[in-house]
Amino acid sequence: MTTTVDNGAAPARAEIGSARLRKEDAHLITGRSRFTDNMVLPGMLHLAMVRSPYAHATITNIEVSAAQASPGVFAVLTGADVAEEQGSLPNAWPVTPDQKAPNHPAVAVDEVAFAGEIVAVIIARSASAARDAVELVDVDYAELPVVMDLEEAFTDKVLAHTTLESNKSATWVFDSAEAGTGTSIADALLNSDVVVERTLYQQRLIPAFMEPRSTVVDPTGEQITMWSATQIPHILRLMLALTLGIPESKIRVIAPDVGGGFGGKLQVTPEEVITVLAARRMGKPCKFTETRSESLQVGHHGRAQVQRLKIAATKEGIVTGLDVNLLADMGAYLGLITSGIPVLGAFMYNSIYKFPAYRFECNNIFTNKVWTDAYRGAGRPEATFAIERMMDELAVELNMDPLELREKNWIKHTEFPFTTVAGLEYDTGNYEAATAKAVDLFDYQGLRAEQKRRRDAGEPVQLGIGVSTFTEMCGLAPSRVLGSLNYAAGGWEHAQVRVLPTGNVEVVTGSSSHGQGHETAWSQLVADRLGVPFENVEVLHGDTQVSQRGLDTYGSRSLTVGGMAVLAAADKVIEKAKVIAAHLMEANEDDLEFTNGAFTVRGTDQSTGLGEIAFAAFSAHNMPDGVEPNLDSEATFDPVNFSYPHGTHLAAMEVDTETGQVTVLKYVCVDDIGVVVNPMLVEGQVHGGLAQGIAQALYEEAVYDDAGTLVSGSFVDYLVPSAPDLPHYITARTETPATSNQLGAKGVGEAGTIASTPAIVNGVLDAIRHLGVKDIKMPCTPSRVWHALQEAKTVGGVQ
Repeated sequence: MTTTVDNGAAPARAEIGSARLRKEDAHLITGRSRFTDNMVLPGMLHLAMVRSPYAHATITNIEVSAAQASPGVFAVLTGADVAEEQGSLPNAWPVTPDQKAPNHPAVAVDEVAFAGEIVAVIIARSASAARDAVELVDVDYAELPVVMDLEEAFTDKVLAHTTLESNKSATWVFDSAEAGTGTSIADALLNSDVVVERTLYQQRLIPAFMEPRSTVVDPTGEQITMWSATQIPHILRLMLALTLGIPESKIRVIAPDVGGGFGGKLQVTPEEVITVLAARRMGKPCKFTETRSESLQVGHHGRAQVQRLKIAATKEGIVTGLDVNLLADMGAYLGLITSGIPVLGAFMYNSIYKFPAYRFECNNIFTNKVWTDAYRGAGRPEATFAIERMMDELAVELNMDPLELREKNWIKHTEFPFTTVAGLEYDTGNYEAATAKAVDLFDYQGLRAEQKRRRDAGEPVQLGIGVSTFTEMCGLAPSRVLGSLNYAAGGWEHAQVRVLPTGNVEVVTGSSSHGQGHETAWSQLVADRLGVPFENVEVLHGDTQVSQRGLDTYGSRSLTVGGMAVLAAADKVIEKAKVIAAHLMEANEDDLEFTNGAFTVRGTDQSTGLGEIAFAAFSAHNMPDGVEPNLDSEATFDPVNFSYPHGTHLAAMEVDTETGQVTVLKYVCVDDIGVVVNPMLVEGQVHGGLAQGIAQALYEEAVYDDAGTLVSGSFVDYLVPSAPDLPHYITARTETPATSNQLGAKGVGEAGTIASTPAIVNGVLDAIRHLGVKDIKMPCTPSRVWHALQEAKTVGGVQ
């Protein structure tokens, strides 16, 4: 449930700002959706993967004869069978020139480095026949020592790969004194009145999208056509070409309906590569769809960091420096952008605060677990959690209200644009307004009074108040900045807008939707800009043959980058149509005005509509000399800056000191995401983001045993909350438009996830800190809370 606060009068514009129902929902809720696993092609074969039960071992022998003889089996492929053609899965973000990485085969040849790694592939007539044959493959392994603990892996006492001399992949450092963006952190720590030092832990998380990953490959046409449940059809196409040595023009990738991603489908997977190899070898279409257990075990995980932090301040509470030292768990391999995730966070640890000195150091470390990569927020939730936890710890040290401490240090709205100690330029923001609105909706003082009453009465259910004031960098771009960080791709996005002879409009977008509502939002953008009915706009996406150029969807970049490309293309349509309209009306172009879908000669009632112009261009009977007969236009948008949404989240947390049970009593979030296109889509993104952030704080954790087996490999053990587990939300917005795009939008897809986790954990600790509890590792389960309370009693001398 949610309570949405009236955020003021809707804009005068017809579509932008309107809460349109999603166009996409009609086919999704009536069973007309087309997911990859729905694909059935003539003669199609099915794949199943033989996976290692060991986290680290050498492969000494594979016996496939029994599986090969199994009914319905066409072939069994081992790593040795495909070694010459499978290449190594790509890492697109080598964060340092000396970054170390093992070869990453789709099918292991000699050595496995995590439990679940593929060692053989069954190709069969049916999925059930393929799965049955998996049990008949006999693999001999020689077990090797495993390293599962990140801090132990840092010591190099046990190596995750026999081919590497160290578990350290890369060390990346940012120092404000060296960069010229701030002063020396060593001096700040030495000369400050107060230095608070803490070690925090980011547990592993599993994206747990609704639709398991699935891939279908048809090799029988002029092109290899792949359907995949992916967020990145364009990047996948390019990486498949580079990895397998296939001309890019011979690969077509289609992302049909995709049931969620959260970064978990931002990958080039072993299974996609294998399905291409199998289809080419057999000359028939092949399909692989993972089971839910496979999805949890071998789909990449997120987070997984040890955060060692020092924050320095004066005795009045003015922060003077922040020192961050990270150990980041890469897992066994580097995925597409694995190594860059901590680097994204590096620019956000200073958050909304005016730190004079800042130093960040990250060591990327290999372990014998499945690799990590992007998960909703990708580096920024980790950074926000750390700084917001540290601000609360500093407030405790100074005996100061946590909101008062934050207000002393945040950037004031009159100081924008503001260049941070990390070197980013925040263009706009108003942290005071967002916080004031949140405090009012939350009844901050009233809840503080209730907290005091419960403490004074010694009630078993204590109340805590959690604070999280955040900003984030999203709209992944600009290309030059990404290039300076050694990221292989750019940050631009591409779009086409085509006005058909009937006056209807087709929009082709390079951003690929997996639940965000692109078809609805893009229709609203174009309907407003071109003055055509919302219903007359068709949005095409997710097919590299339809949308030839694009960089896809992740990092809250859809609207702030992809949507701006759509608007730029629409503007070109108007300029193109103006030339034809002037010719048709025998008027001067400078005398024309374009409003509500028509050109009017200024000061007259003479006008012609966009549909009439489109048909005139189609017939081409009366065109100006040198003008092509269509209104089709395309544009590429590359932002000049990131966008910086921000907000304040407040959580009232009840903790039962007798059982450890934690309950969210009240949750308020006020976000500033700039100009809103569709408030209904925004609410959906906020609700989903809050669910995932709260889940990290209270429920979710990927757990391995000492041997490297994932013991939370099903939804029985990996707790994904459902609606009854989540609180009633009170949501509201403030608005300071971004200056990095013409609409003023900032991005919303990850905000809820980024802000909510520290709000919840700070609230839990605030409820029981007076009882001696100083920290609880996430997730704050009843067991962990109860044990923390018992330990505090013991330390305090009370048995």
